[in-house]
Amino acid sequence: MRVLVVDDHETVRRGVCSLLESRKDIEICAEACGGQDAIDKASQLKPDLIILDVSLPGLDGFAAARQIRTFLPEVPILLHSMHDGPIIAGEARRIGARGFVSKSEAGHVLLEAVEAILGGQTFFPS
Repeated sequence: MRVLVVDDHETVRRGVCSLLESRKDIEICAEACGGQDAIDKASQLKPDLIILDVSLPGLDGFAAARQIRTFLPEVPILLHSMHDGPIIAGEARRIGARGFVSKSEAGHVLLEAVEAILGGQTFFPS
C-alpha cells in the first residue's frame, strides 16, 4: 500500500512516516508540505491512501482534500490536526474524508485508523 503523507511540519511528517513504516505492507510513496504540493503529488502518484494535515500554509487541508476528491474520488483521505473536536471531525466527514485523527492521539491510534480505512470503514473520534 502506497501512502502520501502531507504536513507542513517536518518533525510531524517524519513521525507519521516512522509509524507507518513499522508495517511492512506500507510504503511512503511521497511526502508533501502544503496543499498544492499534496494535490500535485496525488495527481502524479495516485497513492492508495493520503494522510493530510488540516492546517497547511496557503491551501489548507480541507480545500486540498476537496480538490483531490474530484480527480481521485476512490482514494481514501485521513485528515489529522493539532486541533481536535467535533467541528473539525464533522467538516472532515462533510468533505468526504474517511477519517480524522488528532495529532495528540496519533501515536496511539494512527495505525488503527489506517487499518480501518483500508478495510473499508471510517475512523472518527466518538
